[in-house]
Formats: sequence, structure tokens, C-alpha cells
Amino acid sequence: MAVIYKDGDADLSVLKGKTIAVLGYGSQGRHQALNLKDSGMKVIIGLKRGSPSWKRAEDEGLKVFEVAEASKKADFIILLVPDVQQPEVYRKEIAPYLTKGKMLGFSHGFNIHFGLIKPPKDVDVIMVAPKSPGVRVREEYLKGYGVPALVAVYQDHSKKAMNEALAWAKAIGSTRPGVIETTFKEEAETDIFGEQCVLVGGLMELIKTGFEVLTESGYQPELAYFEVCNEAKLIMDLIFQGGMEGMLRGVSDTAKYGGLVYGPKVIDDEVKAKMYLVLDNIVKGNFAKEWMSDPEESNKRLKALMKESSKHPIEKTGKEIRHLMGQER
Repeated sequence: MAVIYKDGDADLSVLKGKTIAVLGYGSQGRHQALNLKDSGMKVIIGLKRGSPSWKRAEDEGLKVFEVAEASKKADFIILLVPDVQQPEVYRKEIAPYLTKGKMLGFSHGFNIHFGLIKPPKDVDVIMVAPKSPGVRVREEYLKGYGVPALVAVYQDHSKKAMNEALAWAKAIGSTRPGVIETTFKEEAETDIFGEQCVLVGGLMELIKTGFEVLTESGYQPELAYFEVCNEAKLIMDLIFQGGMEGMLRGVSDTAKYGGLVYGPKVIDDEVKAKMYLVLDNIVKGNFAKEWMSDPEESNKRLKALMKESSKHPIEKTGKEIRHLMGQER
């Protein structure tokens, strides 16, 4: 059974008076930093000189320093630059200043779990991973609530690391709905698996394949788009609100019967076996090696894959439909 912590389990005083350096001011960095500041924490930002985010952070009331200087000043360093950049940033601009007794924080277990970042033994290494994009982290905080998160301790030099993680989670609003205790290993492996097999890779391929089957069978692409893509959001909204049971209550009996009978014939044991292969590839570290061994080459490949994906016929149809519906002007 999962261990869930709420507001009463966390004490902000654990971090009061400490200088917290948030490195990066993107989706998670910006919104977590603003929440931390509004919760009374002493927050500074670490960015590359000349970063377009520099002025924005200053305009929003935060002091900004170059990454190395922010790392030097901080008691608690939260590394929120993109995964692929983290090892080099850590090596050059954090490690020299990560002295005994400091704290190092992440919102994804990737680089720690797969050994791409190896902190010294005399620091605490913790994680708070909000389960939503950064903009929602901020929106829900401003509403007086928050988004759920995962918390984990990788290294507990001070014997207070979980208290530190919970204080961080509380300061960004996540203990209001609740945070689930996990490990860097579990968070990293499940997160990557979900992205590859379901949320990004799996969903995209399912939608594209459904579109191809209908259009190759002579059906109009506009109708195919509505049936396999546009309505996917409506179904996911129902699942989000009431789980799969709630979704089934919200669709027609024809949809219920057809989905329950024929869905398992498409997403069958063969698909499940392939998912196990993908998980095995992640757990063994093969994906991390593939993605991180040559970041420059990986980014080139990613750009090529994104360019190829953009050429799929569903994208042309989708733009036309979204324009028709007033979603794109």
C-alpha cells in the first residue's frame, strides 16, 4: 500500500532560512520557484548568462545568477534543466560547489538512477516530482490547492532528507492533495515506460494507425480524424474525472459493448509482451545509454523524428479540423 503524506506531515521550517537555488526557469523551474517564493522560501535562480528567461525571472521578483554562482550560494540546489543537459551542468557548474551538508533536488529520477550524475556521499539527494506540467503546478497553487507529487530520498546524509523533501513538496502546494513516497528507481522507470508505451508513443501510434486504417479503406480523412483523434480527448476527460468505470457510464451501450469485446483483440497479449520488452530495455539502462551517450547526436535524431512525424497525413487534416472548430486561427 502506498505511503501518502499530507500537509500536516510536512514542516516548512525545515527549509526556512536556507537559500534555495532553482537551476532552470522552464516549465517546472519557473512555476516551482514562484510557488517556493510565495511560500516564504528564500529562492534564487541559476541560468546561463544571456538566457531569455533571465529578465523574466527578475521581473517576477527573483534574484538571478549564473548557474555556478547560484550553486555556490545555495544550501539547497534544485536541478530543473532538461534531462539531457543535467550531467554536463552538474559536472561543470554544480559539483565544485556541492559541499558537505548541502541538498541536491530533482523532479525526475532519471540521471541519478541511471548513474549519469553521482553526487558525493556527504549531501542529501531528494526528489519531488509533480504529476502535471509546471503551469498546472502554479495554477493549482494559486487556487489554494496543488497537484499531487511523488517524493523520494536517494541519499540521506543528514538523516532529515525525507523531512526536507516533504517541506519542498509543501512549499509548492503538493502536500495539499497529497504526495506518494517512492524511490528514484521506481519513478524513473515507470515514468519512462508510461511515456513510451502509453502516453506519448503508444497513444500517438494508436491514433495514427486508426487514422490510416480508416482512410486507406476509403473513409474521409475528416471523419477519421474526429473518430480516432478529436474524440480521444473527450474520452480521456471522462477517464480523468471518473476512471474507466466513469467513462463507460458516459458512453453509449454500443460503445461499451464494442469497446469491451474488441479492444482486447487489438491491444492483446502480443502488445503486452512488446510492452514487457520496452520495460526491460528501460530497466537494463539500454534506453538511458541510447538517449544520453551522445546528446548532440540524440538531439539530431529527435529533430529528424519530429520532422518525419509532422508529415503524417493526420497532421494536415488535424490543422484543417482545428481551424474549422476555431482552435487554430
